[in-house]
Formats: sequence, structure tokens, C-alpha cells
Amino acid sequence: MSALTLWNPFRRSDDLRLWRTRDRWNPIREIENLQARMNQLMASWPDGEEAMTVSDWSPLVDILEQNGEYLVKAELPEVRKEDLKVRVEDGTLQITGERKSEKEEKGRRFHRIERSYGSFERSFALPEDVDASKVTSDFREGILQIHIPKSSSAKAKAIEVKVQ
Repeated sequence: MSALTLWNPFRRSDDLRLWRTRDRWNPIREIENLQARMNQLMASWPDGEEAMTVSDWSPLVDILEQNGEYLVKAELPEVRKEDLKVRVEDGTLQITGERKSEKEEKGRRFHRIERSYGSFERSFALPEDVDASKVTSDFREGILQIHIPKSSSAKAKAIEVKVQ
């Protein structure tokens, strides 16, 4: 044998071609392989049912604090307003919806599809200082904005302390 190869107890024979590309252990590749194997295991769960619900894709979200409220901005390109649902329940903000895939039509043929389609669900724990009864949202140009006002009792109060 002319070259030494690191021993990897998690390597399968079909991973060997990937392994030889650098001849050294790559923890990121190992995690990706483990995740792919777990996905295969979950897909082949007995009785044909999945053990857990997995979203097909997950929209990107920004959360900021401004002018006495929290603002949640979610990128939802090509999602219709009718396919969105926003709920506040038990101190949790839930955003669910679906982005439907385009279908091939006569005279149209896809050469590459990289964008993700399907249902999604995002959940966020709300801080204790919000007024959940006054949450509002608006949806324009593929951006969902959810305004979560702070409760009036949560606003900062100045307390004068006498020094003796």
C-alpha cells in the first residue's frame, strides 16, 4: 500500500469515493452523511407514516424591536395571501402556509428547479411584555410583517431614588 488512509468507523463503502477526494476526515461531511441517513430512516418508517412533521422549506425571518413593538418580517415570495395563516396562541407566534410549485404546461419545460416548494411552519416564543390581543399583520410584495405591540405595563418607568 502506497498511501495511508485515516480510519473512519462511520464510513460506508459508497462514501469511499467522497472520502478519497482529500484523504482526511471532514466533520462537516460526516454530519451531512449522518443527516442524510437519518432522513432515509425516517422516510422508511413502519406503516408508511412519518415519525415527525418536517417542513418542506422554511422562510427567512427578521425580528426587530422598534417604537414600542416587536416587528417580525418574513420573506414569502410567490406565496398567496390565502395560503398564509398567522396565529398567536399560548405565548407563541405561529406562521404557517404553503408555496405551490409551478407545473409544466404545454410549450414550457423546466431545465432546473432550485427553489423549494411546499408547506412551512415557523414558531416563535413571545416575550412576556407583549399584548397578544393587539397583534396585526400585513402582506405586501412577498413580505409578511407582523406587528406585536408591547403591553403598556411593560414600558419603562423612571423611579427616583433618594440618596441619604
